[in-house]
Amino acid sequence: MIHAERMNEDIQHEVRGRVARVVVESHPGGDMSDESPIDRSLYRVLEELPEHVVGEIIDGELHVSPRPLPPHGRAAIRLAIVLSPFEQGLRRRGPGGWVFLPEPELHLGPNVLVPDLAAWRHERMPELPQVVGMTTAPDWVCEVLSPSTASRDRGAKMNLYARAGVKHLWLLDPRQQQLEVYGLEAGRWTPCATHTGAVNIRAEPFIAQNMNLGSLFER
Repeated sequence: MIHAERMNEDIQHEVRGRVARVVVESHPGGDMSDESPIDRSLYRVLEELPEHVVGEIIDGELHVSPRPLPPHGRAAIRLAIVLSPFEQGLRRRGPGGWVFLPEPELHLGPNVLVPDLAAWRHERMPELPQVVGMTTAPDWVCEVLSPSTASRDRGAKMNLYARAGVKHLWLLDPRQQQLEVYGLEAGRWTPCATHTGAVNIRAEPFIAQNMNLGSLFER
């Protein structure tokens, strides 16, 4: 089944036609082995989606969303820059210890998810896999909320991240200039903090460095 948010009728018709045909070639960099739990036919449709949309497979359904508006992308990029000392490490006078990726394609069991940002502790990912689909669940995920996808980010995707064992989740809302921080406890998300506006914060798991939340949203 396909769910399409804010897509015009032409794109919806095109995608549904691809589901019916399922004759496209698989991605050369994918990791869809015969043992993969992901629906191969649905994944092939996802691979052939237009570049201006994002596809995810959630509980056996293909969800197609438009690319986010500029404020969304700017907030994600600025957050990645702010957190870069955790990626670069002591050689760049940072705490280090993490591997960050923007919009990685996560293969978590039968699900394919694309968060805005994700990070792994270095000991869990000492080298980047040479595949499109990442099968190691991240230690931290950030979803930047958009009107068309916020309900899914807060619902199905949060549940799947918890099931996969992701330890930390951030929900960043550019419209409200707000950050919600969650931690996983006994398989469930526990709210840790909510920050709003131009405030200096230290948020799990990156408490080694101050971050000015307002800087993510400045024009």
